[in-house]
Amino acid sequence: MDVKQFGKHFERIDGDIWLVEDDRDNMKLTYRARGIISSRKSSYQQVDIVDLCDFGKCLVLDGVVQTTVLDGYIYNEMISHIPIVTHDNPKDVLIIGGGDCGAANEVLKYEEIKSVDVVEIDEVVVKECVEHLPEISGTTPSDNRVNFIFNDGVKYVKNSEKRYDIIIVDSSDPVGPAVQLFSREFYKDVKKCLKEDGIMVCQSQSPIFNKDILGNTYRILNEYYPIVKVYKAVVPSYPGGMWSFTLASLKNDPANADTSKLKHNTLYVNSEIFESCFKLPSMVKKSLI
Repeated sequence: MDVKQFGKHFERIDGDIWLVEDDRDNMKLTYRARGIISSRKSSYQQVDIVDLCDFGKCLVLDGVVQTTVLDGYIYNEMISHIPIVTHDNPKDVLIIGGGDCGAANEVLKYEEIKSVDVVEIDEVVVKECVEHLPEISGTTPSDNRVNFIFNDGVKYVKNSEKRYDIIIVDSSDPVGPAVQLFSREFYKDVKKCLKEDGIMVCQSQSPIFNKDILGNTYRILNEYYPIVKVYKAVVPSYPGGMWSFTLASLKNDPANADTSKLKHNTLYVNSEIFESCFKLPSMVKKSLI
C-alpha cells in the first residue's frame, strides 16, 4: 500500500506506516501506526481514523491527533465534568465543536442534563467518529437529549436566541476553521448565549508551548466574567503533555463546588483531581499576568 495516497502526513519507514504530526513548524511528533482505518476529505479538512501502536484508534484532522482511545477520556472528562459540577443546577448544555462526541458522552452521564446541543461545522467528523470510535462517542448518537447542529459555531452563538447553563468550547487548534473560536468577538457572543448564572469553558492549549494563547484567553474572559479560573490536566498525546482549560463563570466559583456530585464512572477525574487541577505551577501563573 502506498501511504502517500492518504496525504503528506503519512510515511512508510522500514516497512511500517508512520503518522508525522508537525507542531508549529518547530517539532515533529512521529507515531507508528498499525493501519489507517478510514481517510476522508471533507469540505473543511482531512479526516483520518488511524490505529496507532501505543495510543490505539484516534481521530486525526489535517495530520494533527485530536483524541485517542488511550487518553482521550482525560480531556473529555476535564472539559465537561468540571463545569457541570461547578454549576448549581445545569440543564441545558451547548458544545461548540466536539465532533468526536467525547465531551457530549461525558455530559450525558448526568441525569439532570435535559438537552445537549452539539454545534459542529464538519458533519464528516461526527460520522467517522460514531462509526469508527464508539469507545469515545459512547452513548451520544443514541441519546435523545442530543441535538446535532452542523453549522459554524461562531455564527451560531452570534445569532442564537437560546440560552444555556453551560457552554463547552471543544475546539481544535487555532488553525483553519477553528481560528475564530479563540477571538474576542466570539467570547463576547458566547457570554450572550449564557443564562444569568451560566458557565463557559474552553480548551486553552498547552501552557508550555502556547503561553500566548492561554494568556490572551484568560485576559479576554476576565473582561466579561467575574470568575475566571485556569485548570490543567496531563494528556499524553498532546504536545508537551500538560494541557490547559479556562473556565469563566457568571456566578458559581469552582472553589465552592460540591464535588460529591461528580459521577464515579470516570477514569481520570475525581474529587481530588477536581480540587488539585486549579493549583497551577508558577510558570503557568506568570502567563496569566
